[in-house]
Amino acid sequence: MIETLTQALQYEFMQNAIVASLLVSLACGLIGSFIVINRMVFISGGVAHAAYGGIGLGYYFAFNPLWGAFGFSLVMALAMGWVARKYQQRSDTLIGVMWALGMAIGIMLIDLTKGYKADVASYLFGSILTVPRQELWLMAGLDLVIIILLFLLYKEFLAISFDPIYATTRNLPVDILYLTLVAAIALTVVMVMQLVGLIMVIALLSIPAAIAGQYVRDVPQMMAVASGLGIIFCTFGLALSYSFNLSSGATIILVASIAYLISLAFRQWMARSVA
Repeated sequence: MIETLTQALQYEFMQNAIVASLLVSLACGLIGSFIVINRMVFISGGVAHAAYGGIGLGYYFAFNPLWGAFGFSLVMALAMGWVARKYQQRSDTLIGVMWALGMAIGIMLIDLTKGYKADVASYLFGSILTVPRQELWLMAGLDLVIIILLFLLYKEFLAISFDPIYATTRNLPVDILYLTLVAAIALTVVMVMQLVGLIMVIALLSIPAAIAGQYVRDVPQMMAVASGLGIIFCTFGLALSYSFNLSSGATIILVASIAYLISLAFRQWMARSVA
């Protein structure tokens, strides 16, 4: 398997896939840690599926569906974030409605689009082996935006994550910070979508961070470990998928899920041993 992957690295498409894995893993480690800490997995899943509405807009109005996904997911993310803050008791229901609405809009617009609709399935299930070189620059730019955002607002994000009441007493704009974090999630979702597809985005965002959170004591370590795990899962999953002719996105998520179950079992075994 290693020999097969080494030979494949001679080709540009595999080089692009590896670089894309590194860039996406970094974003997932940074933003995924805050998703797990704030228990925002459901919102993230809603944003991921609602992004399909933007893809439908791109096909229907004949522009790059990726840009449609960026814009639509950003609007829906802000709406979901506002609902989560304003209507906490009913937020799950309302977010679920927006989740379904985005998917429905995307499906209907794609159905109404005339002519051949290429690559629709790649947005649902991912297509890491077809990521072009220009999209790598886009991913790198998004990584840079996320890094700058966390550099500027890291302490504020920590405050609203662990003690929002204290953050309010310190006159921090909690709602604005929360919406900013949700917007960063939307950007990351669209980036990850190109690797594993909308259906499995949330797994790559949450699983590495969830595993890291079981073994580290602070957020920077959690981010570093989660990013490293993401790189391992993507690289190993990519090697498996290429060697056995499997779907790359599904294989990456399968590797990550198995690793999470093993980690969970190991933690339980350790807890029983100590007891």
